[in-house]
Formats: sequence, structure tokens, C-alpha cells
Amino acid sequence: MQPVLEIFAVDDFALWPVGEHESYGYLVLNGELTLAEVGTAVRQIADCNGFGPEEEHGPCPADPLGAFLNGLLIMPDLVATGGFRVTDDATGTVFVEPGCCNGLETWRDWLDVLDGTGCSSFGHDPSSVAERVGDTVRLTLDVHGGDGSPVIQLSVDHVRTLVAGAQLDLRHFLGLAGTWAEQHLPAHAAAVTAALVRALDLTPAP
Repeated sequence: MQPVLEIFAVDDFALWPVGEHESYGYLVLNGELTLAEVGTAVRQIADCNGFGPEEEHGPCPADPLGAFLNGLLIMPDLVATGGFRVTDDATGTVFVEPGCCNGLETWRDWLDVLDGTGCSSFGHDPSSVAERVGDTVRLTLDVHGGDGSPVIQLSVDHVRTLVAGAQLDLRHFLGLAGTWAEQHLPAHAAAVTAALVRALDLTPAP
């Protein structure tokens, strides 16, 4: 299980260094990213939370950097395209590929599978679903794929360990991002780091 951020490629981005990444691919977030990859991740999350001038969020800063960061810094509810990807290492089959309408900000849905409603979906195309049945979590690659859709079953304790590991990966990424922000966005470092905490829902659960 890995936390992944879906990346939308942007041409001619020059506000800070970013790495090259295929559009609509996924960047694994952890503590081993290069500074350029961290820059790519921050750009993507900021871009996800941008808004047009016609929306009523108050005046936008006139400078390009302030304008680009504005939504990330002032929006109360932030999003981060992606989610927790689950791959069967033995077969290479991806059982949960975060899809449309899914985001890293909703990763706590996995905790709901373990200790709440017992079921959650993770976007669509494919429509991956995790369902708890007793002491087992059943992962279905595509619930609309019929009986032929791949399925894997894991113990609840195993999934709990995987979720804890993915959450730790996010925290390690956040540590890198804080250092990165101090270097590349010194005037906004504290605010950007705080916004990333909210976008990745790393504040303590209520």
C-alpha cells in the first residue's frame, strides 16, 4: 500500500524547480523523493486547489507566486488527487488504483473500512472497493467488472499495518516538504506546510 498523488503535467512552470513526470501518472509520496519531485508534488496540490478570478474568494495577490498559492493557502477544504494504491506484490495486480473523484484527503476511509461502516469505494474507472467481512478485508479491483474482476483478501490486522505504513509515508513526505518550502518558498514556508497537512488530512482524527 502506497500513498500516490496523481500528476497533471504543466508546460512552462517556472515558479520553482519541478521534476519531469508523465501526465495522469502517479507519484509515490514518501521520504525518499528528490527535491524536484517534492516540488512537483507541491505544484500539483497547489494547482488542484486553485480557483478562477470569477469565484468569490476575495482579491487574489497580483504577483504570480502569490496568485498560484492563493487557493492552497486560503481555501478551507483542500484536495489532493490520488489515494492509497494497493498492489499484490506476488502478481503485480493493482487492486486499488485511485480513480476519478478520489483523493488523498479521504485516506481515512480506510479506517472506516476497518472500524466503521466496513466498506468504502476509491473512485471509478475502475471502481475499486474494500469491504470488511469478519476478520478479513476483501479488495475488489472493479465491482462493475462482473465475476471476472480480480479479488484479494487480507486480514484486518494486515490491512491495519498497511494503512499505518502508508500514513507514515505521508508524514515522511511532509517532513521533506517542510524543508523544501523553507528553501524554495521562505516567505510562505509555514503557511504552505500547514496547508499540506490539511490537504493530506494529517491532523489528528477528531
